[in-house]
Amino acid sequence: MKTLGLVLFSTVAIWAGRSYGADVAAAPRASGGHKVGGGAARGVTTHGQATHGQAARRPKASAFRTAPPAVEAIAVSANPHVSHGSEQFVGRDVMDRFVPGTSPLQILAATTPGVSFGSDDPFGLDGVANTLYLRGFTQSQIGATLDGIPLGDQGFMQYNGLDINEAVIQDNISSIGVSQGAGAVDVPSAQNLGGAIRYFTADPTDRTGGNLSQTFGSNTTVRTMGSVDSGVLNATGTKFRASFARTDDNKWKGYGDQLEYQANFKLVQPIQDRGTISAIFNWSEFDQYNYMNYSLNMLKKFGATGSDFLTPNYAEAYEAALGNYSSSIAALGNATDESNATQYDGAQIQRNYLSAITSQLRLAPNLEENTVLYAHLSSGDYEATPTFPSPTGAPFSQLDSHQGIRRIGFTQSFRYTIARNHIDTGVWYENNSYWFPAELYSQPALGQGRPRNALGPFVDPYATWFSDSFNTNTFQFHLQDTYDILPHLQISAGFRSLIATTHGGAVYNNQSLTGQAELPRGALTAASAFLPHVALDYHFRDHHEFYIDIAENMRAYTYNPFLMSDGAWSVENQSEFQSVKTKIRPERTWTYLGGYRYNSTLISAQADAYHVDYYNRLENITTGTPTNPINSFVNTGKETITGVDAAVTLRPVRGLEFFNSMSFAKEQYGGGVDYEGKYYDLKGKNQVGYPTWMYKTSLSYAYRRARVSFNATYTGSRPLSYMNDTHVSPYWLAGLSASYDFGSIGFMKNLGVSFNVYNLFNTTYVGGMGLFGYPISGDSPTLFIGAPRQFFGSVRASF
Repeated sequence: MKTLGLVLFSTVAIWAGRSYGADVAAAPRASGGHKVGGGAARGVTTHGQATHGQAARRPKASAFRTAPPAVEAIAVSANPHVSHGSEQFVGRDVMDRFVPGTSPLQILAATTPGVSFGSDDPFGLDGVANTLYLRGFTQSQIGATLDGIPLGDQGFMQYNGLDINEAVIQDNISSIGVSQGAGAVDVPSAQNLGGAIRYFTADPTDRTGGNLSQTFGSNTTVRTMGSVDSGVLNATGTKFRASFARTDDNKWKGYGDQLEYQANFKLVQPIQDRGTISAIFNWSEFDQYNYMNYSLNMLKKFGATGSDFLTPNYAEAYEAALGNYSSSIAALGNATDESNATQYDGAQIQRNYLSAITSQLRLAPNLEENTVLYAHLSSGDYEATPTFPSPTGAPFSQLDSHQGIRRIGFTQSFRYTIARNHIDTGVWYENNSYWFPAELYSQPALGQGRPRNALGPFVDPYATWFSDSFNTNTFQFHLQDTYDILPHLQISAGFRSLIATTHGGAVYNNQSLTGQAELPRGALTAASAFLPHVALDYHFRDHHEFYIDIAENMRAYTYNPFLMSDGAWSVENQSEFQSVKTKIRPERTWTYLGGYRYNSTLISAQADAYHVDYYNRLENITTGTPTNPINSFVNTGKETITGVDAAVTLRPVRGLEFFNSMSFAKEQYGGGVDYEGKYYDLKGKNQVGYPTWMYKTSLSYAYRRARVSFNATYTGSRPLSYMNDTHVSPYWLAGLSASYDFGSIGFMKNLGVSFNVYNLFNTTYVGGMGLFGYPISGDSPTLFIGAPRQFFGSVRASF
């Protein structure tokens, strides 16, 4: 018992609803997920339905006598994750149809109804530009976990989280679950307003071996990924996997490259037949020259490829900082665009360390536990060249913000089965420290030396602009009962309690540079003792499923440093911060969702209808340039979201899949805002950044060892301004892939090649948007242009 107590204290993984009973107890387990639905898992499709001609069939009644999961629960199984209730899954076979290393977010956007993603690079790895929406909620408003480890806020310059692109090598992800309802009560997230994304990694194999893949492509892209599996090392079943990946590609326009290194290690230790303990250590470093952000005016005047940061043309940037613009810059016709278009450079370095110990153990025939102990450290450098005069006489300086994050926390949960009741309860605690000193470095006078490199080294600053520091404590409790009304009908009812308190703000203020006598500093608490969640799941007539999901959620207050475009602390001074505190309340949502799913050998179909009442909608309204913004953080009142997603996959002959989906969402503000002394009525205006219409299609055909796939997405017009007087144009984005598996040749197994085309029709389009906030009216340089047509070839093998 002492040994068991130590195991419980030192192990990890978020609890979620699972199927239980003798069948599950005997099943081998994979990391981070649960068996969805009683009985055998169904096949995973490109779009979360059955695939490879395998119909998704209802489990037998005997399996449902064990405890099926709640509608949006996570589960762990050696079988593939399957779509269930309002949660849809994308499997490894689908991810392999994209260029190796492609962002999981980009894959989700191409395969999942209601998901919108935009970026400026073909891999979707540029955190500055990446913009994800899930039925109108951004990556900062949804929950995210990796094998049960909370990932926190998924936006750029995360103050309490880790981007999935940096958290794990994409090749190690076995499946992705997208809950487009309200997110299960047990998801450890203080950001979740409208769903959750759960990432699950593959366990090491029982057999010694490894994998190697090599990719070449446009813009001198070179990506190498290799992994080694130890195989079972001893009689207790110990095994591990070590992986490394390197991705390097030049920017498709402008100067510089984007280089990413990643290393993953995972050790799995079975505990007899009671479960497993796993240890995880992941490291990454992303060194990226950024792409310049655009306005609609810049796109019209310059085109997609006509402008980027001026590096290495130091002389032109120098003159522009003195106000001497070239004729093409002067033609932009406004000071904001002129200043933005003449920035010298912009870059980022992000270093991340993520470690965890997890356990999933059966303590008694009807009792199981799930534990996660985790630690996350990140340090970053975010570089720009604002027009602060250098001591050398140069009209600008290099600015580097040295961001740091330290998160430590745990989740502990239990599931107890008694009669027809399956009771889940647990807690999550996290402490997060975040610091952000912004320092200035001299640039040389023209002709008096080499300019500083955007990627450092950052030594000998001449001044600190400001320095912010924050500390947040978050605690969550959940309790849920899943009751089997009938063998094929379950209802879940539960709640979570959440409290998150943040203390912090400015710890240093260089008044001569900030222009403010006092910068924002103080504390905010978001708390709710009862956030209810009710879900119903009904399987009937073998192939049919009907589900309902109703929940209330609350989001903790976001925080970003002074002038960094999001949160109460990002406003101009302490006086405005104190004013904002009296006017804002934590954001809350009530989500109502009803859905239907059908699966058979020939057809898989799904339709969801949903409505969200969004209270205390907090928005950041920005004017000025990205390096000199003027931010306001305001409560726009209530917003309503009403939408429908429908998808169908046809499999008329063996090997052929034809998928189509349509998404419609009406997202309208219900109030207005006072901004710079004027009232703006936003009632009836559509939410910025998200399209009303999306259409997705893909056609895939596999014959023997060959596969050819085509996919295309239509993204409708997106409002740029809150007043909806400017919009980003709609666009089509298509891709093509072909692959062939040669089988085993010599010592190599599964030798295969693939060829991919990104942006097949060479569409000019706006990818990411809104990083620097949105304007109340008119245009703003907060857009990122998507990559043109790109070609990639890959070879892979196992051994």
